[in-house]
Amino acid sequence: MHHLTEHFTLEELTHSDLAVRQGIANRPSKEVLANLNTLAQKLEQVRAILGQSVLIISSGYRCPELNALIGGSRTSAHLRGLAADFKCPSFGSPAEICRAIQKHGSLLCFDQLIYEGTWCHIGFVSQDIDARGDVLTASFSGGRASYTRGIIG
Repeated sequence: MHHLTEHFTLEELTHSDLAVRQGIANRPSKEVLANLNTLAQKLEQVRAILGQSVLIISSGYRCPELNALIGGSRTSAHLRGLAADFKCPSFGSPAEICRAIQKHGSLLCFDQLIYEGTWCHIGFVSQDIDARGDVLTASFSGGRASYTRGIIG
């Protein structure tokens, strides 16, 4: 295993069951690998905010083919290795997790924090000064997502 930080590995931030099933090589470029190091460091900060609770990563880096197959945005931070979808059951519900992270937003310098119903999405940019600090709730209908400002739920 290739540890990026104490608690996060390259394998967990690039693994995708769908990619494995579809035979997609979800391998990051050198630039994306540098971003994954940044992501892992930011996820360590998230972990600290959540009382050192274990984060269960369901999606990290997505190569363009995988992102398209999932139906992800063409501008998704997942494509650059700067986003993760996760749960933290030992801390609380995804809404509780998002609220806790939101309270520390200025310290984390996240670009987007999205409450996605059954998981949390957090995305970053390569330069903290450009981070928008958006906090959103996603609603899904007909395979499409729409977003509302704030954590609703």
